[in-house]
Amino acid sequence: MKSKVVWITGASTGIGFELGKVFARGGYTVIATGRRKSRLVSLVSEIRFAGHEAFAFVCDVRKERSVLSTKKKIIENCGTIDVLINNAGITTFKSFADTKTPEFDDIISVNLRGSFLATKAVLPVMLRKKNGNIVNILSVASEKVFTNSSAYSASKAGARAMFNVLREELRKYNIKVTNILPGASDTPMWSSHMRQRYSRRMMTPREVAEVVFQAVNQPKKVVVEEIILRPVKGDI
Repeated sequence: MKSKVVWITGASTGIGFELGKVFARGGYTVIATGRRKSRLVSLVSEIRFAGHEAFAFVCDVRKERSVLSTKKKIIENCGTIDVLINNAGITTFKSFADTKTPEFDDIISVNLRGSFLATKAVLPVMLRKKNGNIVNILSVASEKVFTNSSAYSASKAGARAMFNVLREELRKYNIKVTNILPGASDTPMWSSHMRQRYSRRMMTPREVAEVVFQAVNQPKKVVVEEIILRPVKGDI
């Protein structure tokens, strides 16, 4: 059987990087995209060295032209897209008052608009074959209040609401939409000081990636709608 194709945005580091390795090990052809080519090449090289298939494309999810161009390259190389994982995300840990307008715009553009653009790009492919899975790496910040995180929380809560609606619209087409809400994970999104102080309490990117893989690979008639993941010792 031909392997399924998974497109992972924001795959150059953190959870996205581990998602690439986990899905490759699970038999998927991995499409890794992001803004840092060197890290994407490193991931794809590691996957191919292990005997699996992978491609790296530079893609800026803030720009519709970049997203559509990347989708075209994926179809040219792989013929289809079975799973989209909207993982690209950024933040800044600032209070509402200290958040500058360009910072707010950038967070919304990547976290909310970027996931909209990537999903819009793959949807025609999934609708034609009446099958597919759209996975969104969101955050517990979309459902719990954390100070110094207003823009990030808004972007993730907005995406959560958007994809909850999309799930209902796509049920009749056999397309699954899954929201993953991780708590504190040991990724570069946190400052080096916070990672040094709390890394033992944080979840690892690999642990989150393993759960995502399980959520996607459910029986045909089962959709995992939402999973909340938290460190066993609680939020930080």
